Amino acid sequence: MRYWLFKTEPDAFSIDDLAHRPDGTEGWDGVRNYQARNFMRDQMSVNDLAFIYHSSCKVPGIAGLARISQTGLVDPTQFIPDSKYFDPKATPEQPRWHMVALTFVEKFSQVLPLSLIKQQANICELSLVKKGSRLSIMPVASNEFEWLLELARKQ
Repeated sequence: MRYWLFKTEPDAFSIDDLAHRPDGTEGWDGVRNYQARNFMRDQMSVNDLAFIYHSSCKVPGIAGLARISQTGLVDPTQFIPDSKYFDPKATPEQPRWHMVALTFVEKFSQVLPLSLIKQQANICELSLVKKGSRLSIMPVASNEFEWLLELARKQ
């Protein structure tokens, strides 16, 4: 099993939006960074766990937990001319963008704020705490995932 962190702006899509889907599942479309795409396409597996991280908001931080429920999906937004995620170079025969489906697991009682995450001496591998990291999807080391999950549940 691998662990991940997915960043999202809560005004666009939040942990609550995921929780309130009819089956708690949503395709994670619109990713237009090759490294993040490659994580989804090549490294994620069904049942991997992922933190849902709220960014670009008053208190950025980890808001909840999701499970990867489907992999190997083609992002349909790349083919829709009116979509802000349209890619004219993508074709159904040769798609450029892929996605996974996430299923809601848990919303934490409070967001685990980035400021507190940065204070954790044993959180040093996570790209989120490194300068210049702008990825919307990133791997989380298992020891750091367990630590952050315990911390989030204690809040």
